[in-house]
Amino acid sequence: MPATFTHSPAETERKEPGIGGKPPVDRRPTGGGGGGGDDDRQHERRGPRELLHKIRFSVFSILAADMMFFAILVALFFARQAGTHMDPRTHEQIGDWHPVLLPPILYLNTALLLLSSLTAEIARRNIFREIDVLEEWLGLGHPALQRTLPWIAGTLALGSLFLTGQWVAWRQLTAQGFAFNHWSTPASYFFYIITGLHAAHLIVGVIALVVCLAMIRALKRVELRQIAVDATAWYWHAMGLAWLVLFAVLVVGQ
Repeated sequence: MPATFTHSPAETERKEPGIGGKPPVDRRPTGGGGGGGDDDRQHERRGPRELLHKIRFSVFSILAADMMFFAILVALFFARQAGTHMDPRTHEQIGDWHPVLLPPILYLNTALLLLSSLTAEIARRNIFREIDVLEEWLGLGHPALQRTLPWIAGTLALGSLFLTGQWVAWRQLTAQGFAFNHWSTPASYFFYIITGLHAAHLIVGVIALVVCLAMIRALKRVELRQIAVDATAWYWHAMGLAWLVLFAVLVVGQ
């Protein structure tokens, strides 16, 4: 009767940690044989870190398209500013661009948005803090979550204040006689278009922050909480950078 051999399991199951915590699990076979090399390399490319990179790539791709959109808007702004038409009385080329006085509250709004970008970055760094991630993986509480929540909430509050400030700026400009209607001058028209489109993007960011707050409290896996905070923070940073460029354009062009 032929002999029967019993092999030990090829893999040992272990709990996967969050990104930035305990190193990725090594599931290579414990026995000999060279047939599992490709499978091992494929597994090393899977897991939380690969998911983080995929989400980041998706967010950055969307943001790149958004930045191109804002760049086109800026180009149209300067093209319209330089535009001229012929005066029927003098037959001379004249421009109809009449600069408007920017509401001073825009400077305060800019400071609020910069501060909110700082709080978002602090939240992102806290959720990846290695010692806290390791403690959560070991079941010693949720220190990373507790450190991150206040900064996400602070970013949400500052972003809401920025949007409120933008609404006040629009009201102030309307009070100066530059309402957004068919009587608008080209300069005031572009002011509303630029600030309004950016505000719409920031509203999406505020909604993302609300969703992020809910997700990081509900999600059980630390690596998924890390991904939620990371993606939201990068979007928020991009909107802050976009506003700096757009505000500089308004200051120089108006």
